[in-house]
Amino acid sequence: MITIGVTGGVGSGKSEILKYLDQNYNCRILMSDNAAKDLEQPGGPLYEPLVKLLSEKGGADGQRGELLMEDGSINKQEMAARIFGDPDLLRKINELVHPAVNQYILEEIDRERKATEREFFILESALLIENGYDKILDSMWYIYCEESVRSERLRRSRGYSDEKIRTIMDRQVSEDVFRAHCDTVIDNTGEFDAETGAARQVDRAIRRLRERFPEG
Repeated sequence: MITIGVTGGVGSGKSEILKYLDQNYNCRILMSDNAAKDLEQPGGPLYEPLVKLLSEKGGADGQRGELLMEDGSINKQEMAARIFGDPDLLRKINELVHPAVNQYILEEIDRERKATEREFFILESALLIENGYDKILDSMWYIYCEESVRSERLRRSRGYSDEKIRTIMDRQVSEDVFRAHCDTVIDNTGEFDAETGAARQVDRAIRRLRERFPEG
């Protein structure tokens, strides 16, 4: 089984790449954000520690909303409100969440490898580089897209303001860092076309990986 990391800036079209891979190749796709959400659900290993940590803090103005929803799940809006303006709380949450998610990912890779049913295991995360996955996975893909196109996508699909877009982009690693840690660059700026666009680049990258790892 060949392991691939898919990363890139917000609005670069990673979801589009993953959808194409899912439809055309025998792969297991795991998105790290979804893994974190699963672990944070009631009964999950992160649920009680997160509730305890968040219960100790109010919002930026000292006010508290309801932390838990009616079904017992964590209210994400309230969680964000309590984290906002509190870098110490954010640090503690990251120290709690990131190791748990990383452990879950490694266990899932090992489980899929032992099952021998998939040709590829594809992990998507904006934080692959920060978490050192370039040293673990067989290949790292940087989904590149021109900044102006990314901004337009975010305005159109998510309704983000220019200020919010700039704030998010400024927090992410630079293009130079992405390129330095990834062995494959998929340019998703133009049309997603099987003949000339990103889809063709994906197929080419898959062929190279099959040549590099003939035993899978």
